[in-house]
Amino acid sequence: MIINTGMRTDIPAFYSEWFQNRIEEGYVLVRNPYDPVKVTRYRLDPSVVDLIAFCTKNPAPMLPRMDILKPYGQYWFVTITPYGKDIEPNVPDKGSVMDSFCRLSDIVGIDSIGWRYDPIFTDDIHTAQWHISVFENMAKRLSGYTKTCVISFIDIYKKVERNFPQAREVYSQDRLRIGSALIDIARQYGMTVKPCAEGKELEKYGADCSGCMTVRTFEEALHARLSVPGHLKGGRSECACLIGGDIGEYDTCGHLCRYCYANTDPSLVRTNMRLHDPKSPFLIGGSLPDDVIHEAEQKSWLDRQLRLDI
Repeated sequence: MIINTGMRTDIPAFYSEWFQNRIEEGYVLVRNPYDPVKVTRYRLDPSVVDLIAFCTKNPAPMLPRMDILKPYGQYWFVTITPYGKDIEPNVPDKGSVMDSFCRLSDIVGIDSIGWRYDPIFTDDIHTAQWHISVFENMAKRLSGYTKTCVISFIDIYKKVERNFPQAREVYSQDRLRIGSALIDIARQYGMTVKPCAEGKELEKYGADCSGCMTVRTFEEALHARLSVPGHLKGGRSECACLIGGDIGEYDTCGHLCRYCYANTDPSLVRTNMRLHDPKSPFLIGGSLPDDVIHEAEQKSWLDRQLRLDI
């Protein structure tokens, strides 16, 4: 099976010590975000966990701890955008994040890491031409360290409306102008652009619109075939990502990016982060009297009969 760590928060950036403790103890407890007394216990054991998937804006805190991950397959998405502190107040200097990206690629291999340049939004400062120019500089720096660049345009969810009221949808003409230019630039630097939940409108320009965190993505990282249960092959109707098995928790990411889909309110994030105990099996807090814990059904999805380089 696949364990996801990054659809709700950024574990490598803020909770690397906790994550190492969970790997060493061999399990993690995860509250259902919609019914918190329901708790799932996941074994963290390479006999049943084929790959651990990460999404982060700062992999640096995990780099000294990478030995604990050697028994597992890995796939890392590292989000690196050129926005300033007014948009991403607690994201480290982008030059240092790109340096960490390259170091991480050297450790896990080029098939196990992708660059996310998203979400893309536009305004009087962050124009289409601005995105095209800064993207080329970043692509040049990351060339040779990844084959994949995922892009998406901002979605105005309720959380985004609350935390980033100035944000607006990107106009269709800008979507096509930015998307087609980024596809051309990425190709020059050995990368394929994969739009995330953006439909097929960029396919004619050379984008791979099959999805970003797909079964195929993980098979290429593992150099093996996976036999994945059918009900896990896709989340939202417009998304082909492999869902399930996420050990994060909403409202816990300290980057506090204004466009964030996973944080409701910065004050709630700060409250939750104060409740974090690196020694707890829960990311935030501990056990409660009414908790109902059930064991996740876990087994390896590796198809050992078809193991091959992809």
